[in-house]
Amino acid sequence: MLYRTAGQFKTSYQADQALFPVRQDAVLLGVVLLFAWVIFPLTASEFAFQTLLIPILIYSLAALGLNLLTGYAGQLSLGTAAFMGVGAYACYKLVTLMPWLNPVVAILFSGAFSAGVGVAFGIPSLRIKGFYLAIATLAAQFFLVWLFEKWGWLYNYNASGAIQVPNLEMFGVYVAGPQAASVVQYFVVLAVVTLLTLVCINLTRGNLGRSWKATRDMDIAAELIGINLMRSKLTAFAISSYMVGVAGALFVFMWRGAAEPNLFDIPLSFRILFIAIIGGLGSILGNYLGAILIVGLPVLLNTLPEALGLPISSATVEHLNIMIVGSLIVFFLIIEPHGLARLWALIREKLIIWPFPH
Repeated sequence: MLYRTAGQFKTSYQADQALFPVRQDAVLLGVVLLFAWVIFPLTASEFAFQTLLIPILIYSLAALGLNLLTGYAGQLSLGTAAFMGVGAYACYKLVTLMPWLNPVVAILFSGAFSAGVGVAFGIPSLRIKGFYLAIATLAAQFFLVWLFEKWGWLYNYNASGAIQVPNLEMFGVYVAGPQAASVVQYFVVLAVVTLLTLVCINLTRGNLGRSWKATRDMDIAAELIGINLMRSKLTAFAISSYMVGVAGALFVFMWRGAAEPNLFDIPLSFRILFIAIIGGLGSILGNYLGAILIVGLPVLLNTLPEALGLPISSATVEHLNIMIVGSLIVFFLIIEPHGLARLWALIREKLIIWPFPH
């Protein structure tokens, strides 16, 4: 009943290819944006901002970048965390070398450095693919983390080897650093993630997105019909690395406040990969659903037993989290390879034809 499409006629090709072919989809998105932009900032606590809202948005953006490369273009990557580190260190150098630079501009510009590094490590994709390409990106992961540790210029030769986010102002308000309020940081992250998500939606629906999908499905056939594989693969690496680099800058400047090189090690790459797999490869919505599950599950496991009066140690909670996430990955790979996004699509189809079974 809620998704009834009676009376919604398509009278042109433009209407048939619209972003929201069903009016209820636009209404549902409007409700989500209302909660994100108005209700959550007015009602959420400091704990909710720091443990749920901000990390969900940052992880969603990182998974979105990975999904463009793996889900849409079919190029496996295990070096996502390292490219996040490139964005974070690039942003740190920008704000320390040019203190007058707008922080949001610095965050957005830091993705360009990550894109350049991504293209450099994406060149092997022109000759190798599959697991061999995954190993090549894994090499990038180890090399870049080693570089973060050994090249002192990146962290201004700090004795601790870590980068510390300074207090950054924008229009007289602190947006990063120890004096920045969580709600301000949330708005900055939300604005950047909303903008880049809109860009990704348009990219995947356009000519570039169709060339990525053709390359993913069968690259030889794609080349035979005139698609430039070099351009298709390298643009996928560039745009994906840009998104991931911006996510890395947000990760440090709007959430963690400081970072050491091992923060961008292989476990973070796998965590983002798990978000993409559980959410659904080749989907924009799936990145958000996967991030909500991966970020929200540990919080739920920590707070629910305490609310029910069950004595469970933090070590047990951590083990339960790993077991549940691992089980979910196996479940989705076997039962529903397209993840949570496909489950939502099935629910939506049932709602459209309800009360009829098919």
